Amino acid sequence: MSGTTVALMWEARAVAGRGAELLEWARARSAELAREPLRRELLRAPQDRVLVITWWEGAYGDELPELPEPDAGLITRPVHRWRFESLGDGGPAGG
Repeated sequence: MSGTTVALMWEARAVAGRGAELLEWARARSAELAREPLRRELLRAPQDRVLVITWWEGAYGDELPELPEPDAGLITRPVHRWRFESLGDGGPAGG
């Protein structure tokens, strides 16, 4: 294991009024990933937006399990995806 943590962010906007359905879809798909992440979190925001963040042990360029695209009828635009590499906890410097 590399000791590096990578966070994958997946964000989608549901068709108006279908945010709860998209949230449940994302919750189910995140539970079906090919392997278990170190951590996962589901968030929601106004305008029926859903964000899923998963944390993985690995290098930035590693192939990692990702959520698929929902059916086009459930979302207003293609899913946005971001990948970040952890730089630590950002706590105060010693001294």
